[in-house]
Amino acid sequence: MSREEITAYVDGLDPVKRATLQALRATILSIIPEAEECISYQLPAFRLDGYVVAGFGAYKNHLSYFPHSGSVFSQLDGELLGYETSRGALRFAIDQPLPKALVERLIAVRIAEAPTKKRNSHSSPSTPNV
Repeated sequence: MSREEITAYVDGLDPVKRATLQALRATILSIIPEAEECISYQLPAFRLDGYVVAGFGAYKNHLSYFPHSGSVFSQLDGELLGYETSRGALRFAIDQPLPKALVERLIAVRIAEAPTKKRNSHSSPSTPNV
């Protein structure tokens, strides 16, 4: 059901936000195709090996990427220049999808910090299957 809920969420947005978040959703799934699409904190998210590792949301004047961890951004200092961040959200323009390389790094850092007992499909804790 969550795949349909995410589709409904994205389809309910204005065309520019919809296009940008459709691109982000496709990017995330291209990086971790085995991820389960779900809803977390009432927003679209992606679960891998039992842990939510990515998510997104749309707001009036920006879009947000959520790593579902308060420690991911501090590990990517220089890579987030030009983006506004809080402890758990990276804000980006409604008409500019996040670069795939940045999404790959965000997901890799999040996967690396997830407990290893459940991680079984990744060759390296810092590199998602691409």
